[in-house]
Amino acid sequence: MLRVDRLTKTYSTAAGPLTVLRGASFELGAGASIAIVGPSGSGKTTLLGLCAGLDRATSGSIELAGEKLDSLDEDARARVRNESVGFVFQNFQLIPTLTALENILVPLELRGERGCEPQARALLDRVGLAARAAHYPVQLSGGEQQRIALARAFINRPKILFCDEPTGNLDGDTADSMVELIFGLNRENATTLVLVTHNVDLAGRCQRILRLSHGAVASDELTPAR
Repeated sequence: MLRVDRLTKTYSTAAGPLTVLRGASFELGAGASIAIVGPSGSGKTTLLGLCAGLDRATSGSIELAGEKLDSLDEDARARVRNESVGFVFQNFQLIPTLTALENILVPLELRGERGCEPQARALLDRVGLAARAAHYPVQLSGGEQQRIALARAFINRPKILFCDEPTGNLDGDTADSMVELIFGLNRENATTLVLVTHNVDLAGRCQRILRLSHGAVASDELTPAR
């Protein structure tokens, strides 16, 4: 499902080139799960965004769901994201002028699909927010917004789900509920899962843990339970 080969990302800064990824490589099969961990500044979020096709690498290659992202232009990468990818951001990234239900429907509307409201309402119910369909993001708590973001990520039945610190802005009980939803939906849909986290317990729920240090892969190991 995902093949990353010698991936490098360098940014131009006023102080000179800044390399945040240094030859990262790994593979992930369909339905598998991996946590990307490491200290702040180690390149975790950069790697996640590159794998999801949100940015372009300086060198190296990424193959996602059979598509070589480095050979695609922005429109083609957007198509791959819409067809194959779900993404849950730490800061939710909901559209403030749309209701909860409308936010969930956005990926399907971008595809040109209509008549999908029953599917969106079923996902709202699955994440426990059926009664909040008409509420706007400002009317929702952080935990509720994150659950809406998760429902939106699953509305297009993604082959692979990317999560960037999905519990980072949530309190303990809400974070636990979010983790159960992520792994529950992951199992139900046989979705490949890639998540960035500082949460040791959350990382341990994945089958593998990829550890980054100074932009390079320091280790790639199966979790003890596996």
